[in-house]
Amino acid sequence: MNDIKSVAIYCASSTKIKPIYYEVARALGRGLAERGVTQVNGAGNMGLMQAASDAALAAGGRVVGVIPSFMIAQNWHHTGLTQLIETADMESRKQTINDISDAAIILPGGCGTLDEFFEIVTLKQLGVYLKPIVVLNVDGYYDHLLRHLEHSIEENFMRRAHADIWRVAQTAQEAIDLVFTTPLIDESIRRFAKI
Repeated sequence: MNDIKSVAIYCASSTKIKPIYYEVARALGRGLAERGVTQVNGAGNMGLMQAASDAALAAGGRVVGVIPSFMIAQNWHHTGLTQLIETADMESRKQTINDISDAAIILPGGCGTLDEFFEIVTLKQLGVYLKPIVVLNVDGYYDHLLRHLEHSIEENFMRRAHADIWRVAQTAQEAIDLVFTTPLIDESIRRFAKI
């Protein structure tokens, strides 16, 4: 069982999405709070980020938001979080989230969420980020992406061992369970970086 005290949540800020995505984000926020796990996210005040934050806070949980100054200037930040960390830019935002969390769960999202997912997968492939990564594949949202990653392995752009870098969950509870049970890796994964 992994010692998980905080989990990064990467997800959409879009508000024009299906209700099922909100339902799972809320279930994830509640579930983490009930396990005593601090949620770390991008501090957004819209979409799945807000839904997950509000659900965690309503359940008595802690939420730490990390957001760049320019987004605060646009009033894009959630003002009711347990802690708000302001960063200089997007890169330092991602680095801070990675540093202060013990695992990552990727909910549905757009380019920003995909950027965050691919960055931590690449860092894990290089033996820099060694924490559990779970893709929460709500309603098959990530089916095409997961098939493409499998295709990348089949075409030898990645090793078969790289498929173990992330786990896939269908429900919020399964995602939470996976961050606690996914075997941890060490820097020895670097030997697989070259193909």
